[in-house]
Parts: sequence; structure tokens; C-alpha cells
Amino acid sequence: MTGLVAPGYIPVMSDRYLIPANSHRVEDSIKRSRFIASVDHAPDTESARKFINQIKAEFPDATHNCWAYAAGPPGDTASVGLSDNGEPSGTAGKPMLNMLLHGGIGEVAVVVTRYFGGTKLGTGGLVRAYSGMVKLGLESLPTKEMVKTVTRSVTIPYPSVTLFKRMLPNLEIEILTEEFTDTAGFSLEMPEEHLTQFITRLTDMTDGKAKITEK
Repeated sequence: MTGLVAPGYIPVMSDRYLIPANSHRVEDSIKRSRFIASVDHAPDTESARKFINQIKAEFPDATHNCWAYAAGPPGDTASVGLSDNGEPSGTAGKPMLNMLLHGGIGEVAVVVTRYFGGTKLGTGGLVRAYSGMVKLGLESLPTKEMVKTVTRSVTIPYPSVTLFKRMLPNLEIEILTEEFTDTAGFSLEMPEEHLTQFITRLTDMTDGKAKITEK
């Protein structure tokens, strides 16, 4: 495995981005070689390696099982890896990783399996084949939105409960639990990007009487 921090890439740090919704596979034949691209969600290096080993075990007789992963937000090079797995250096893993970093999808791993068909593709042909397979896989990949969330516990005076609950949908806040004693208590989950606004609005709404604690 080769770790890589590619020059020229600027990490895209966002609380929201697309990730694979489930595992996905595409196939193609290029000059009689059979290519299979397997794509899956990889939120961290450990899950990426597990997926890679799973595919290698599924296709143990393949000529090559080349792979790449970017286990972070789209374009982030902090946790990436690649392998040419026997193909000429730089013809498989690197173009595959480049395609992942430019694909607009985060937390993703891909293995491109090749069964050699008897016709050599040449250096340029290999680069086009491996990057093209990743592109084909990403274009048809089912995705979902990753939203970074936080949880907070709050207690508020009873007169503020109605306005408090009206505020929640606009900030995409979900009530996890409720508890009513001398005050109204709530356990909440919300997008991290809304936390500052939530605290400000809740403080104003309750004239500073709300208590907010981390869970």
C-alpha cells in the first residue's frame, strides 16, 4: 500500500457531502480484457482496507486487483491510499485515486479487477482503462448525503416550549427524548452547522434561561 498526499489538491471541508449509499459494481470489456469496478463506502482507512481485502478474496484468480481509496470529504487527501497491484507503476492506482479525488463523492473506496485478455493496452491505454472504470462506477453509484451532527441536552421554561418546537424543523433538529419536571427537558440531535444559530435563538427566546449541555 502507498500512502499519498497529492500536491495541488485542496481539501473540501464541509459538514455535508455525498457518500456511497451502498456497494456498487460495473463491468466493461476493453480489448478483450475484462474489467470489474467495485465501489463501496469507506469512512476510514480500516473500512477501506477491509473492503479491498474482500474484493481480492472474491477474485483471487484475477490478473490484477488494483485499488484506491479516499476516506474523507471530497478532495481531501488526509487519508488516501492506492496500489497498482502488478500493473506498470503509475498506470492504475494513481489515475484511480485522481478520479476519486475529483469525483465529488467522499468516503469512497474502489477496486478495479482485471482479467487479462491477451492484448496489451500500453501505458496510456492502462491509465485510460483504470480511470475510465472508476469514472463509470462513480457515474452510476447510488449516493446519499452525509451530514455531520451533534447532540445536546437542553432545559427550558414551560412558556417557551411552543416557540422552541416551532423553531426545530427549520434548523433540521430532531428531538430524541423529552422529560417534563419543573422545567422542560429535551435531548436533541442537529447538523453541526446549525449549532451556533440554535444556541443564539434559544438564548434569545428564553431570555437567557435555557441551559444547554453537551451529551
